[in-house]
Amino acid sequence: MSTLLLVVVVVVVVAYIFRHVVVKGKRCRSKRKLHGKTVIVTGSNTGIGITTAIDLAKRGARVILACRSKQRGEAALEEVMRESGSHQVVFMPLDLGSLKSVCSFAETFLKSEPRLDILINNAGVVLQGRTEDGLGLMFGVNHIGHFLLTNLLLERLKECGPSRVVILSSVAHHFGKIDFDCLNTHKALGLGTSFMEVLQIYSSSKLCNVLFTHELAKRLQGTKVTCYCLHPGVINSELARNTASVMQMILKPVNLFFFKNTVQGAQTTLHCALEEGIEPLSGRYFSNCTVREVYAKAKDDAAAKKLWELSERLSGLA
Repeated sequence: MSTLLLVVVVVVVVAYIFRHVVVKGKRCRSKRKLHGKTVIVTGSNTGIGITTAIDLAKRGARVILACRSKQRGEAALEEVMRESGSHQVVFMPLDLGSLKSVCSFAETFLKSEPRLDILINNAGVVLQGRTEDGLGLMFGVNHIGHFLLTNLLLERLKECGPSRVVILSSVAHHFGKIDFDCLNTHKALGLGTSFMEVLQIYSSSKLCNVLFTHELAKRLQGTKVTCYCLHPGVINSELARNTASVMQMILKPVNLFFFKNTVQGAQTTLHCALEEGIEPLSGRYFSNCTVREVYAKAKDDAAAKKLWELSERLSGLA
């Protein structure tokens, strides 16, 4: 065998192993059924959100699709019912970039639904801008909206325990930083608009998710509610739909080979929502259906408490 052919064979084998072991990753092995249980999935009109909703509906759960767009939410409702064969699926409008919308959603839900067993904070954006309340868009949607929603629904979760809160973060949180001076002055994690600056702000919003989970777990001690955050993997989904078209074209072939599809990307969410026996791991970070260690900045008690108190003030809870 020639050297060139040998190199080609080795590259193909390594690529195959990488794709099937690293990219595809582990699967949620839980066979748990959810008849009589109610689940909320935010951002469930697309990507891993709708895939997660379909899986949970197949297990018998009553699934609430919490989505910003009425048109896309209603289309997702039809798809989830069709793919799952379940009619226990409901669409409720929720705009995480609007504190008024979050409060309205929680009020409607609490009046119309007697149970809440699993809250999956799945929605997220990669886009610079401002929410209607003047918050940085990624800080407002990726963190503050979910912070407020979770707190407004906590009593119902406690009443229905054992129950869970699952928060989608990202491995990008490793590169995040919480600039409290910027947050206090500008209500944003950063002000830049370049590609690298937007990526930095997104990473910081994902660090907020991990710190929120860390602090939430401490505050839930003694209750029957547990919480987990996770990295779903690098997903070939619509999360980057607002990035430049040229960047999307460049990434397309990369996405197809190196990124997970939405079924693969939903597995760690499902693991955290369903796997029995992980209650002692409340507050921890998961990746590839496995608990992982995080850097010190992602489990900093003082920073987590400070972020919580700031979030209470900015969301109107304090």
